[in-house]
Amino acid sequence: MTNKIAIVLAILIGGIIAADLLVFGWDLHIFLGKKLMILTEYMAFWR
Repeated sequence: MTNKIAIVLAILIGGIIAADLLVFGWDLHIFLGKKLMILTEYMAFWR
């Protein structure tokens, strides 16, 4: 991984964390976790 890619990823992750704090009140990770569980159950159904 080059330094440029690492910096872009760090800025992206920092932006997502800042948006979670400022806009969603730390509830974004809970929302994404619930959606990931639904997706996992859906994929297991088709297995």
